[in-house]
Amino acid sequence: MTKTTASAPVLSPRALNRATLDRQLLLRRSGLSAKAAVGHLLGLQAQNVKPPYYALAARLDGFAPEELSELMADREVVRIVTMRSTIHTHTAEDCLTLRPLVQPARDRELINFRKGLQGVDLDRLAVLARELVEAEPRTMKQLREALLAEWPDADPQALAIAARCKLPLVQVTPRGLWGRSGQVALTTAEHWLGRPTEPSPTEPVPTPTPDATVLRYLAAFGPASVKDMQTWAGLTRLRDAFERLRPGLRIFRDENGVELFDLPDAPRPAEDTPAPPRFLPEFDNLLLSHADRTRVVPKEYWGRSWQGNQAYCTLLVDGFLAGVWKLTGDTLVVEPFGRLTKAEQKDVTAEGQRMLATLHPGTPYDIRFGTLVGG
Repeated sequence: MTKTTASAPVLSPRALNRATLDRQLLLRRSGLSAKAAVGHLLGLQAQNVKPPYYALAARLDGFAPEELSELMADREVVRIVTMRSTIHTHTAEDCLTLRPLVQPARDRELINFRKGLQGVDLDRLAVLARELVEAEPRTMKQLREALLAEWPDADPQALAIAARCKLPLVQVTPRGLWGRSGQVALTTAEHWLGRPTEPSPTEPVPTPTPDATVLRYLAAFGPASVKDMQTWAGLTRLRDAFERLRPGLRIFRDENGVELFDLPDAPRPAEDTPAPPRFLPEFDNLLLSHADRTRVVPKEYWGRSWQGNQAYCTLLVDGFLAGVWKLTGDTLVVEPFGRLTKAEQKDVTAEGQRMLATLHPGTPYDIRFGTLVGG
């Protein structure tokens, strides 16, 4: 620990919790538009179709799912693999800048598939894949079959993954629209958006820089350590960017002495600030974007929000992970990890009713508190 860090103010887990909830629009619902919120949050985790809608319902005042659907249909937001090699819903602008920023991680991902890609010219693969998906959107199955014709001895799955890593492939609608179904079909971000991801003399695009993204990350997830942001982005070697920005940042430390960076004027509410219950989707970025998740996940509940490859929708009570939930038929089942007080149950029920009215208006649901998970 450096002398500067040793003298920095200490932020307790509750103080970090309240600061992060505020940045995440979870202390009180925001009046931001859906597009502005997606941009502020640097995207929404979107392995499945519904999570971005539930994420915004928990955060925005007056949100209607049609708002996000219309943005997607109008190509103002898109679904694309970015941070941590997972699908995110991003604004078109962030798609064009964040994807190039995390490209080194996509290049490293290919190392895991090198055995199945022996003899494959990856630059030629990228050219062929681009021609295929820009001629018409292709499913991953169609893409790997077409590429297999060029490299019959390669692993078909590795070929398709290589195309996804080498190119910024977005999922075209109707996939991702609320209340609509559609298989995953892909084309390039440039083709779908009609804009380049790389600058050119005639069509410049913002150059992705780690420094600018550090500041945006802190605005949405801070106060945070270098390792926190590296966990969020799936990148390494971000220390230099933080050091360049250090003179203009506030420095704190957590109770373990880890150095935390923050924007000077960012909100850091008192740790006794009320935090209403919130229903979050599976894989919400609130729970995935820090190396140390104790600011949201109590140590005794670590690992309880998923089982194997199955992730559960999560419930926050007093700002911390407190249980999981699911919609089963016409019932919202809430499964807390510990016993809730009568007042907490009342607040959770009210929040559940609000969530259901936002996303499933006119559909009657019962709310039931299920068996304690692990209780």
